[in-house]
Amino acid sequence: MAIYTVRKGRRYRTTIKLGTLTSFASNEMVADKFRDAGFADVEVSGSGRNRLGEGLWPLEDASADIPDEVTSISEIEV
Repeated sequence: MAIYTVRKGRRYRTTIKLGTLTSFASNEMVADKFRDAGFADVEVSGSGRNRLGEGLWPLEDASADIPDEVTSISEIEV
C-alpha cells in the first residue's frame, strides 16, 4: 500500500473503485467512511463500482496508507 499525507485545511479529490459486493453501497455510506477517517464537508458521486469523493482535511497534517479502493488522490484548490 502507498502512503499519502494530507495537510490541514486542504481539500482532496479521490477516485474510488469499489469491489463487486461493496458496489451496492450508497454514496452516503461511502462518504461516512471518509468522515470516519477524519474528513469534513464530504461529497461522493457516481454509482456502482466507480465513485468520486471530495473532502476537506480539518485536522493536523497526517500520513496513512491509501486503501486499495482509492485509485487516485489529489489536492484540489478551494
